[in-house]
Amino acid sequence: MSEPTALRARAGTLRGAVPGWLGRSLRAARAPFPRAAAVRGALAVSVPLMVGLLTGHPVAGVVVGLGGLWAVGQDSAAPYKARALRIAALGGSAAVGLLAGATALRYGDAVVIAALLAVAGLVSGWVSVGGPLASVAGMHLLLGATVGTGIPVPGPWWAGPLELLGGALFALTLTCLPWLWRRHSPEREAVIAVFDAAERALSRAGTSGATEARARMTLALNTAQDLLAVHSSRKHAERPTSIGGLITAFRASVQLVEAVTALMVEGRPLPPAVVRVPSLLAARVVPPVRAGRPAPDASGPVPDREPEPPFTADTPGLRALAEVYRAPGRSLTLLPDPPAYAGPRLADRLRFALLLGGCTLAAAVVAYLLHGPRGYWLPMTVAFLYKPDLGPVFGRALNRCLGTVAGVGMVAVVAWLVTDQWALTLVAAVFGAVMAAGVRYHYALSTFGLTVIVFVFIDFLGDDRQLLPSRVLETVIAAALVLTAHFLTRPDSWRVRAELRVAAADRAWRRYDRRAPAASPDERHQLRRTAYRRLAEARQALDTAGAEPHRDPDRFPVLERRVARAEQGCDAITAYVVAGGRR
Repeated sequence: MSEPTALRARAGTLRGAVPGWLGRSLRAARAPFPRAAAVRGALAVSVPLMVGLLTGHPVAGVVVGLGGLWAVGQDSAAPYKARALRIAALGGSAAVGLLAGATALRYGDAVVIAALLAVAGLVSGWVSVGGPLASVAGMHLLLGATVGTGIPVPGPWWAGPLELLGGALFALTLTCLPWLWRRHSPEREAVIAVFDAAERALSRAGTSGATEARARMTLALNTAQDLLAVHSSRKHAERPTSIGGLITAFRASVQLVEAVTALMVEGRPLPPAVVRVPSLLAARVVPPVRAGRPAPDASGPVPDREPEPPFTADTPGLRALAEVYRAPGRSLTLLPDPPAYAGPRLADRLRFALLLGGCTLAAAVVAYLLHGPRGYWLPMTVAFLYKPDLGPVFGRALNRCLGTVAGVGMVAVVAWLVTDQWALTLVAAVFGAVMAAGVRYHYALSTFGLTVIVFVFIDFLGDDRQLLPSRVLETVIAAALVLTAHFLTRPDSWRVRAELRVAAADRAWRRYDRRAPAASPDERHQLRRTAYRRLAEARQALDTAGAEPHRDPDRFPVLERRVARAEQGCDAITAYVVAGGRR
C-alpha cells in the first residue's frame, strides 16, 4: 500500500472513530476570508487602547475597547441598516447592564451582586427568545451586568456606560463607513451569488454533485431574499434606483433557478454555452451600485428584438432557460418577502428565563467563592454559552473550552515576550482580527482571539495576571452548569425542533405540488420559494441537531430521508410545471 493511500486509510479510520455529533460540533464553516471584518476587529480593539495610553486614561480605553470588541463579534454580512440596528441594540443594552452592575458593585455587598446577576439573567432569558435582534440585546445586557459587577470602573457613575456605548458606536462607524461608497453592496453580492450558484449547478448537471449544487443554489437564493426583504416595498421595486434594479435582478434569479432546477432533473451534462448563461444574465441585469444617485435601470434599454440565447432550446428546461435569457424578470411582480415566523410561546420565554437566571446565579456564587469580587469570568461565560438560538449548546461549550485553553497557551507566550503596553496594543490588534475572522469560521477560533484580548485588557487594568490560567477551570465550570441545566430540562430540544422543521417542509412541498400547476407565475414562484426555503431550514435544523449528543441516533436518518424525498418531489413538480404541465 502506498504512503498516500495508507494516510487516507488512517484518516478514514480516525473519522470513523469520532462520533458524528462530535465531528459536526468541531467542523468549521466554509467561507472566504473576511478581510474587512478582520480590519474592523483590529481597529475596534486597538485604537481605544492607544487613545487611552496617549491621554493617560488606560482604563477608559479598555472599556471603550470592550464595547468595540462585543460589537465586532456580533457583526455580519447583512445590509447596513440591519447591522446598524444590531450594533445599536447591543451597545444600548450593554451600557444599561454595565450601569446596573457597577451600581451594585459600588453600593451593595455579595448578596446584592448575586441578586442583580440573577435578575439580569432572568431578563436576558426573557428577552432573548424574541428574535435575532432581541437575542443580541438580551445577551449583552447580561454581559454588561457581569462586567459591571466584576471590574471597578473609575470615575462618575455615568462614565463607564458611556465609554462602553462609545466603543460600540466606534465599531458601528467602522462597519457602516463603506455605506458612503458601496451602499447596497451586501444585497448586490448576495444576488450575484445566486447567479454564480446557478452556473455551478448547471456545470454539475448529470453528475453525482448535482444534488449538493442545487442545495447551495437554494441557500444562495434564500440569502438574497432575506437581504432584499427590507427593501421589498413597491416604491423601491418600481423605481429606477440601485435597489429597484437589484429587486428586478432578484426576480430574474427566481426564474433562472426554476429553469436550472428543471435542467438538473433532466439529468444530462450541459454544453459550455448553456453553463455560462447565468454569467451573461448577471452582466445584463445586476446593476452597479452607486451611493447617492440612481443606478441604471437593471433591465436596461429595451432592445428592438429580444436577444437570442447562445444555445439550441430543444428540451423543456432549455426552453425555460431561453425564456429567462430573453426577458429576465420582466413578467414577474414577485417581491422578496421575508419568511414568516411565529413568535415565542410564553412557556418558552419563562423556561429559558428561569434556566438562564438560575445558571447565572449559580455561576456568581461559585465565582465569589473562587475569586471574590473579581469573579466576572464565570457568569460572563454562562452568558456567552447559553444561547440555544445560536447553535447546539454542547458544541458551543466544547469549542469555548478548546478556544480558552488555546488562548491561555498563547497568553503564556505573549506574557513571556511582551511587557510594554504599546506593544500589547499591537497584540490586541492582531487578535482582534483573529476574533473577528473566527466569528465567520469557528467559535473556538473566535474564543481563542477573545482570550488573548482579555489578557491585554487585564494588563491595562492592572489586575492580577495570575488569574488568567484559572479561567480555563472557570470556563469548564460554566460549561458544566449550562450543559447540566440544558440536558436535564430539555435534552431533546434540537431533535424536537428538527422534527417540527421537517413537518413544515413536508407541508410546504405538498402545497406546492397541489397548487403549482394551476397557479399564476407569481403564485407558482412564491409556492416554490416557500417549499425550498422550508426544506433548507429542515436541512439546517437536522445538521444542528446532529451536533448534539442524542439518545435516538436512528431517528435522524429517517428524518433525512424524508427531507431528501421532499426535495426530489419539489424538483419533479418544478420540472413538470416548466414542461407545461397543467391539471
